[in-house]
Amino acid sequence: MKSVPIHSRYSVSELREAILEGKLGPKPEVLPVTGSSSIYQTTQFPSSKIKYHNHYLLLRVESYFGACSHTTDQLDWEAAAQLSGLSLDAVLRDERLPVQIAAMDAYLGVVYPHQKHCTQVVDIPAGTPIQKAKLRDALIADMADIKASQKVALIGVVNPLVEAIRQRGGTCLPCDLQLEETQWGDAVEKDMDRVLDRADSVICTAMTLSNGTFDRIVERVRVRGIPLTVYAQTGSAVIAQFRTKGVTSLIAEPFPFTQFSAGASQLYCYSSGKGKEAAHGL
Repeated sequence: MKSVPIHSRYSVSELREAILEGKLGPKPEVLPVTGSSSIYQTTQFPSSKIKYHNHYLLLRVESYFGACSHTTDQLDWEAAAQLSGLSLDAVLRDERLPVQIAAMDAYLGVVYPHQKHCTQVVDIPAGTPIQKAKLRDALIADMADIKASQKVALIGVVNPLVEAIRQRGGTCLPCDLQLEETQWGDAVEKDMDRVLDRADSVICTAMTLSNGTFDRIVERVRVRGIPLTVYAQTGSAVIAQFRTKGVTSLIAEPFPFTQFSAGASQLYCYSSGKGKEAAHGL
């Protein structure tokens, strides 16, 4: 696959500046944050010894919840009390990266709603947590178009997705800052550059936005000319702006996330260059 010229790169910080300057729509100062929430949630499936600890910041702006998953050292519970009642302009200028990402997501989710800009809306039917997770991760693997014997870097490890990659004949290269091994005892790499250099394709979660590694991932896949599929609860509307700018496919899951609902859930799928409308950006 032909690589993309480096001069066409686009960064998260450039996107934030474009929003602040009103280049993508209305000035963010006209959009108030009417609600702000901090959520701590854990997940552990019966077949696994691994317990996931998830922390989320949610910002309610009009009919959308801007979302960002974060670690405990990045943000404390007081953030939720500090941010409601402010304009999005003020929140976007906060120095804390998870706050910036949630604010960017809130802005873009209002201005460019998923249901109007995605390629396809996929319904995940009501079910148990593991049923919904397996259906979601099968969709992610299908969007990544995994081929037999393809080496797939998985940055942000969830076991059902490891399983989905293997079921399609792919070789999973797991990478995660928190986990030591997969459910099956496979060692999990901490250095993402090691898996990015070996991979034929990449799947990552959008928590790479909140830990500051997303720009690096986009840079590497563009240089190497390999496809990147992103699964996004965090900053799903932010990732949509990188379609045609490094992101090949996106599975967007805005709040309420599948783990918070036993009912049916909607996922919004984007394929590069095939959406109802091209992603907006600089």
